[in-house]
Amino acid sequence: MEGKLVIISAPSGAGKTTIVKHLLDSGLNLSFSVSATTRPIRGNEKDGEDYFFLSVQEFKNRIENNEFVEWEEVYKDHFYGTLKSELERIWAMNQYVLFDVDVKGGINLKKKFGTSAIAIFIMPPSVEELETRLIKRATDTPEKIKIRVEKAKEELKLSNQFDTIIVNHQLDRAKEETLKTVSSFLGR
Repeated sequence: MEGKLVIISAPSGAGKTTIVKHLLDSGLNLSFSVSATTRPIRGNEKDGEDYFFLSVQEFKNRIENNEFVEWEEVYKDHFYGTLKSELERIWAMNQYVLFDVDVKGGINLKKKFGTSAIAIFIMPPSVEELETRLIKRATDTPEKIKIRVEKAKEELKLSNQFDTIIVNHQLDRAKEETLKTVSSFLGR
């Protein structure tokens, strides 16, 4: 069991969290790897369930203690990372690890785990559509949305570093295509 990992990455607003939830409900014996972050809690998020919310100092201490598989400073003082303890927890339950991570995190994980992992990039139909989705989501200020859109343009250039690219033009189709890809990788 140890070793099979599924990495889902995408620019913010491309639909990766919805696709990840679909995979978790699919009966493929996947377990969500809860990432650590220093960003503030949004909406109904719960500590330890959606993320482990840490202070910048706590995060840096864990880096010093070599507690992360991978980590990244995505925006100034906004760190994200995967704790080694999360992988150990999931593998102890005899389940496959499912990551919902930013694009650089996905690339880092794929480099670390190689053929034991499948890295899937969820591609928005266009940058314009991505911006529309972020505006509709209504969780960010116009300034934050502009930053996310600029970041997405850079992330789209990295999509060729993933095993598979799935364009989320129509959500149900993207969910099914991702499920088929993951099932095949897990040999189910």
